[in-house]
Amino acid sequence: MARMHTRRRGSSGSDKPVADDPPEWSDVDPDDIEARVVELAEQGHDPSQIGLKLRDEGVKGVPVPDVKVATGKKVTTILEEHDAEPELPEDLRNLMERAVRLRRHVRENQQDMQNKRALQNTESKIRRLVDYYRGDELDEDFTYTFDTAVKLLEE
Repeated sequence: MARMHTRRRGSSGSDKPVADDPPEWSDVDPDDIEARVVELAEQGHDPSQIGLKLRDEGVKGVPVPDVKVATGKKVTTILEEHDAEPELPEDLRNLMERAVRLRRHVRENQQDMQNKRALQNTESKIRRLVDYYRGDELDEDFTYTFDTAVKLLEE
């Protein structure tokens, strides 16, 4: 698939191996995995960070290579079931943080045209994501502005 803001195509990557059952060396109880996911979320970790921590540290010393294969649920689904999901989706939050950082940089360095363009591209991606999430994850009348991003990120 082509990239959003260039004429280049993306580089192909490797696919995850197809696995129906968790590996024999990782026989962790799914309830323990869910409890650890909720615990990590309460500590303030994002869903992607939770997956990395479970892969690296594991549950009770046993690594969990794939949460979905081990429990049958994604990390975000587990968080929704336990009312521990973040108020903003992770991808939208990361883009907003980047846009706020870029906007502050552009205010201080007005001649930096590359970062002005990067800010335009980032805010374009944010607007597309807001349209995607509006109604489900976000309010119906939510619109992106710099001020709303700053307010949401301070919370």
